[in-house]
Amino acid sequence: MAILQRRVGLLFAGFAVLLALAALRGLYLGTINSAALRQHAQAEHETIETVPSPRGTITDRNGVVLAVSEPAENVTADPYLLKEPLTVARKLAPLLGESTDAVLAKISQRTGFVYLAHALPAKRAHEISELRIGELPIEGIEETPVTRRVYPRGTLAAQLLGAVGATGKGVSGLEYAENKALTGVQGERAVISDARGQPVSISEARHEQAGKSIQLTLDSNIQHRAEQVLGAVGKVFHPKNATAIVMQPQTGAILAMADWPQVNANDALSGSSESLQNTAVSFDYEPGSTFKIVTFSGALEEGLITPQSTFNVPDQIQIAERTIHDAEEHPEEELTASQILARSSNVGTIKIGGLLGPQRFNSWVRRYGFGRAPGAGLPGEEGGIVISPSQYSGSSMGNLPIGQGEAVTPLQIATAYSVVADGGILRAPHVIARIGGQTLPLPAGHRIISATTAAEVRTMMEGVLAPGGTASEVSIPGYQLAGKTGTAEKINPETGEYSESMMVASFVGFAPAQDPKLLCVVVVNEPQTGSVYGGTVAAPAFGQIMAFALPYLGIAPQ
Repeated sequence: MAILQRRVGLLFAGFAVLLALAALRGLYLGTINSAALRQHAQAEHETIETVPSPRGTITDRNGVVLAVSEPAENVTADPYLLKEPLTVARKLAPLLGESTDAVLAKISQRTGFVYLAHALPAKRAHEISELRIGELPIEGIEETPVTRRVYPRGTLAAQLLGAVGATGKGVSGLEYAENKALTGVQGERAVISDARGQPVSISEARHEQAGKSIQLTLDSNIQHRAEQVLGAVGKVFHPKNATAIVMQPQTGAILAMADWPQVNANDALSGSSESLQNTAVSFDYEPGSTFKIVTFSGALEEGLITPQSTFNVPDQIQIAERTIHDAEEHPEEELTASQILARSSNVGTIKIGGLLGPQRFNSWVRRYGFGRAPGAGLPGEEGGIVISPSQYSGSSMGNLPIGQGEAVTPLQIATAYSVVADGGILRAPHVIARIGGQTLPLPAGHRIISATTAAEVRTMMEGVLAPGGTASEVSIPGYQLAGKTGTAEKINPETGEYSESMMVASFVGFAPAQDPKLLCVVVVNEPQTGSVYGGTVAAPAFGQIMAFALPYLGIAPQ
């Protein structure tokens, strides 16, 4: 009996020791180590998620949305977790916009991670999350919230706006140039899930901040009309490309910057890098007769000629080893400076350029801003090619005054002509009006020719569209127009010589002629069918764009 009692006592003592140890362990876990345990438990069920920030919206001058960000999802898969891959591929294919075979190839890879879609619209991503095989959801597919860049107007101003890459950063155009302003600050949130992975608590660690909105000087209606007109030019003349710029000369504000062929901004990255180029700022070409404004205004400002100064003008002239012709054969005649410009006589212009001489001519070229970027702040903005007098050959003063031998961009030509339109003031062009809530100041201008010289050149340019001028067939009822045609030969890269078939046809002008409110440049690169001349290829396009823009903007006929 005593032995039994002793054994029972020992058993109870053992239980008491175990109970004491359990109590001590509970005390330790509940007090001394409670904070560490809570942190460990929370870490097992808490995840930190990134909350994407919307990219800033881009609008035109009237608030029309040109680029905006929308909720989207990156859809990924773990092929090792997917069951019945063929069934899954069949269900996913229509929602991903791909073939069943293409999806099956992705989810059959020997990897634990594969992208199914980047920035899929949120509605379609939700449809994927609702997919079932029988009654069970599809395991192994994950969705990560991102934003998707959308261009509601499709092709409108696609090259100017640019594109956003898969990482959400701008890769071309304004999206690239203003990426810092447009990019917001991502947010963070802590998600606590239960044992089944269902969220039970969400707390915001850092609120996302949207990128700054940008308002452009662009007018979507004028931009649309310019693109329509270039499309018609493309159908008729089949050039390599074409561009048009519409600008307010008094402010340098760009109302349209159009390129052809068009690109769908919502699918821009699927094309070639060349298709995304904004040729208005990046196309270097020899301008031909539109460059004659430099020669004439420089000679007028230097007091070497007046609009009425007369010159003996044969149909060809010998400069060093080169014989340079006018576009059409004609008898030797006396022409005034105004008539020389209106008829775009190469021979007469070379004689006027000879009065300036190499040093003064080069000075005027640079004074107009050629040889440096116009300063619009757009990616790919070229400065052209201007040679110094020390590089001139014996025939240079036969080529350069008529716009051959140096290269410019369409935006440089528009900027130069705005000097004449705005009474002699050169100012940088611009396409951005506001960033966030801040209105950007207008670019400061500086005078390069007198108001008198500018007025004289404007009057001389009216003759280009008058009877006998090189663009006499272009008119807009009620409006007096002024402008200049250009037809420039291009160098054949195979021969290194000027080609008789590879041309750049252009026209630049403004209206009303004596009080210009609007300026337009059209440049057509290598028209393949029909005419190749600026007066018949580019000038009518100028007329069609301006015929819409002038009354649309409420500019009164004069």
